[in-house]
Amino acid sequence: MANANTGTSTTQVRIPTAHGALSAALALPKGADAESPGVIVLHELFGLNEDMRRISRRFAGNGYVALAPDLYSVGPRLKPICIWQTMNDLRLGNGRAFELIESCRAWLAERDEVDASRMAVAGFCLGGGFALLHAARAPVGAAAVFYGRVPPENGALEGICPVVASYGENDRVFVRQADRLRRRLEGLGVEHEITVYPQAGHSFMSRYQGLQGFLVEHSRRAVGYHHESAEAAWTTMLDFFERHLDGTTETIRT
Repeated sequence: MANANTGTSTTQVRIPTAHGALSAALALPKGADAESPGVIVLHELFGLNEDMRRISRRFAGNGYVALAPDLYSVGPRLKPICIWQTMNDLRLGNGRAFELIESCRAWLAERDEVDASRMAVAGFCLGGGFALLHAARAPVGAAAVFYGRVPPENGALEGICPVVASYGENDRVFVRQADRLRRRLEGLGVEHEITVYPQAGHSFMSRYQGLQGFLVEHSRRAVGYHHESAEAAWTTMLDFFERHLDGTTETIRT
């Protein structure tokens, strides 16, 4: 079976927004044409790093035009302040970060390679929370949420598209969000597929390097990459996207 990253790479691009030019990584599938689906890839707390680029390349290897914005690339120059402001936007459910994400979606939808009628969003941890709320407000056909926060307000997810979500059973902080999300989507009558992986902890999709890897390795919490769970989650997500985006391309899952 072919490697899903074959023939793909990421290119750094600048997205015009009302808050300034936002930096993002763009991954194109090999032989991309006007019928390719698009996906916005929203990063964890660590920001746009090599691992988010790897994930974007894997989407591209499966036929998607993937755009991974760096939500910290505009705004306060001090990164800790920018991180705090982004987290606060998620808590409040509005603010600059949501406007940046929508600017990215609109930019991606206008690409010649992208079929704007087949757009998705995928988010990880911090990005998972943003993906949920963005999917309730934007014209996307499917949303993938990895260990993301579910807003406490009952009406926050009204109008949301079909959702596929993944949590780790050993993630003592976020695993409770899985049941909350299931109840919300059932109440709204929205099709969903929520899986709790019994051997996984937090951030089980992510392969950290450098300082981030050191912090994860020495964390007292169950956190970090878990291969079997990650591969199962990829398969589930790609199948879900294919069903709800009216067919993408033939998927490659390695």
